[in-house]
Amino acid sequence: MLHLPSAATLVLGGILSLIGIGAFMYGRRIGHTAFLIGGGVLMVVPYFVGSPPLLILIGAGTVVGMYLFRY
Repeated sequence: MLHLPSAATLVLGGILSLIGIGAFMYGRRIGHTAFLIGGGVLMVVPYFVGSPPLLILIGAGTVVGMYLFRY
């Protein structure tokens, strides 16, 4: 039987993917690996994680990681 994700999971996944696309494009433009990897992670994670709180934690951790490794 097919299990559909909740609305919160879909919305959070969309938001994280949009942030990931922006970070990936920015990282590609300036040639910075932290933004490339972080953006890729943010785009892919919603496909594999189905829990909204876990999505928030992974997304926040990835954004903080991109901030800390920006130089």
